[in-house]
Amino acid sequence: MMTDRVARLKEKSVNTQPRICMERAVAVTEAYQKYAGSVSPQVMRGIAFKQIMEDKTIYIGDDELIVGERGAEPGATSTFPELCCHTVEDLEVMNARENVNFTVTEEDKRIQREIIIPYWENRSTRYKMFQELDQEWIEAYEAGVFTEFMEQRGPGHTCGDKKLFQKGMLDFKKDIQESIDNLDFFNDPQALDKRESLRSMDLACDAMIIQGQRHAEKAREMAEVETDEKRKAELLEIAEICDHVPANAPRNFREAVQMYWFVHLGVVTELNPWDSYNPGRFDQHLYPFYKKEIEEGTLTREEAEEILQCLWVKFNNNPAPPKVGITLKESATYFDFCTINSGGLTTDGEDGVNDVSYLVLDVIKQMRMLQPGSNVQISEKTPQEFLKKAIDITRTGYGQPSIFNADAVVQELLYTGKS
Repeated sequence: MMTDRVARLKEKSVNTQPRICMERAVAVTEAYQKYAGSVSPQVMRGIAFKQIMEDKTIYIGDDELIVGERGAEPGATSTFPELCCHTVEDLEVMNARENVNFTVTEEDKRIQREIIIPYWENRSTRYKMFQELDQEWIEAYEAGVFTEFMEQRGPGHTCGDKKLFQKGMLDFKKDIQESIDNLDFFNDPQALDKRESLRSMDLACDAMIIQGQRHAEKAREMAEVETDEKRKAELLEIAEICDHVPANAPRNFREAVQMYWFVHLGVVTELNPWDSYNPGRFDQHLYPFYKKEIEEGTLTREEAEEILQCLWVKFNNNPAPPKVGITLKESATYFDFCTINSGGLTTDGEDGVNDVSYLVLDVIKQMRMLQPGSNVQISEKTPQEFLKKAIDITRTGYGQPSIFNADAVVQELLYTGKS
């Protein structure tokens, strides 16, 4: 069932007016103005990401158990001027259009006009790409004959894997340093580029650790002035969790969920993978934590359900960054896409359905939000109970979960040469 806490969080998420948040654009611009040209492109990306995490507003809302927002607050979405630099006209269009609009303040326009555009107008990826295109193509594009998204975002349709739940950022930093130490600069002509990429990865890990530390600090600051003893205890628990993840591997179910959410925010903050970043086999990744705590008596099914419901709200809090030019005028997508994948098969070909799979279905049924999306993987080994429960939700007309044939997926992968 949906708790009162989750009902309040959901209502706020659904009713919040989306707005533009300029914090990321300013942080990236300041980083590039200071370091571009003096470091490699790879390291530049790491420096910029770290500055974003150092500068962004940290938000922890009332009732929240899972923390972290892409922008300064729920409904606030960043811009990515290094990919595509909005014109002031773009900002006016997204603010004024009747449907699917984003609030843009006069201060936002001033920042864009005086800080962002002067630096990025002729430096963005989109600008550079358009310099290589035929004038005929550009005229057709500007006339709306077709639209193109890829010049406005990074590649999407990616997902995390179980490493996110087995290692922390400090562990990844050790792996990165080991890889640097093992580079062969005498025999590998790509060793220098590899080192720069690894250095950038190391900076990205630092940025992720900073994200957790700053949320821990914010939670403690809020706890000091909180008068409600129950909420005070919750804030101190949030601080303890954020002290541990993402710097370290999660130890329990709630830390595992918070770990994923911090990683998700890191991915969609560093660049804009507009066509979705997903947690992969979420039920299978979470199940070991769930099983252990249920057996130890440190977690109930109802508590786990509420934690996942809080995560669902987080996905729905994040509007997709608005597009530019004619694409902005023709396309009105509001949310970053994400899909929660449940069921299917394990890596050794056995039935992948577990208790968390059923828990996810319950959350889908109760939350009924636009994001995250969801799907179930069905195979010959899938229990009929799981299939029936998924169908009972889909038949309500909600549109979720989608249903895919896991056996056909395996056959297709084998056919294409995978093993």
